[in-house]
Amino acid sequence: MAFPKKKLQGLVAATITPMTENGEINFSVIGQYVDYLVKEQGVKNIFVNGTTGEGLSLSVSERRQVAEEWVTKGKDKLDQVIIHVGALSLKESQELAQHAAEIGADGIAVIAPFFLKPWTKDILINFLKEVAAAAPALPFYYYHIPALTGVKTVRAEELLDGILDKIPTFQGLKFSDTDLLDFGQCVDQNRQQQFAFLFGVDEQLLSALVMGATGAVGSTYNYLGKKTNQMLEAFEQKDFSLALNYQFCIQRFINFVVKLGFGVSQTKAIMTLVSGIPMGPPRLPLQKASREFTDSAEAKLKSLDFLSFTDLKDGNLEAGS
Repeated sequence: MAFPKKKLQGLVAATITPMTENGEINFSVIGQYVDYLVKEQGVKNIFVNGTTGEGLSLSVSERRQVAEEWVTKGKDKLDQVIIHVGALSLKESQELAQHAAEIGADGIAVIAPFFLKPWTKDILINFLKEVAAAAPALPFYYYHIPALTGVKTVRAEELLDGILDKIPTFQGLKFSDTDLLDFGQCVDQNRQQQFAFLFGVDEQLLSALVMGATGAVGSTYNYLGKKTNQMLEAFEQKDFSLALNYQFCIQRFINFVVKLGFGVSQTKAIMTLVSGIPMGPPRLPLQKASREFTDSAEAKLKSLDFLSFTDLKDGNLEAGS
């Protein structure tokens, strides 16, 4: 198995899929996006076509094209490109997994199917096993996000028990849930394994680090990566008071936007505002973020010293208009 030289760790940006005003994918800005993540945010790992990337709102053909563009533009710049290949159809998921291997991705991730749902561990494992087998040389990650899949009967701790016997390419878990008991037991019961435990709730990352998270995948690392990296550094230095200050600061922003209504659409508007790279509107059924939201988010970013007037790039103030 051609596994990467090092374990996936640290911050992983859940990438946004840039779109034009008429809803087509704007491939032309992805190279600029890569450079922004690396140079401005200090983030060198990405998670493509996930929730933030509207992966399930894209066609299989579009998902393939997006994956190719990120792998191509990230070559020699990014450390790892993980492609989310989950789908309702096993065949589509296998096709995307095989394609990810062909284009040189560093790993694949899969959510539980969420229409006709797997209600037991064995059924879910059987599905994941078939997808993983389509890319036998790629590290495989399970993307646990029960709030969106509705698959709440299979806890991550349960799924990980004996998983290597069924899926030998299994390398880790993207845990996007607030159940820290479940997450903690994933870590505690698999200490002998070299799994990547990637936490997916940005506003609770410090708690997960204390419980043994080895990294994090999230949407806010697109524009708060630098600040979150400072928190990781403080944690590594065992300056827990400073790390907590960073987490609280990040929480102040997230808490503020959550109260306004925060999701993929709003993430696109904030990223456009902060980076100056046009992310465009989301795809239906999501609705474009309002101008009021963008103005409020901008003011909050400035008040928290996440953003100064000089940080704003020319022309990006129309992010949510």
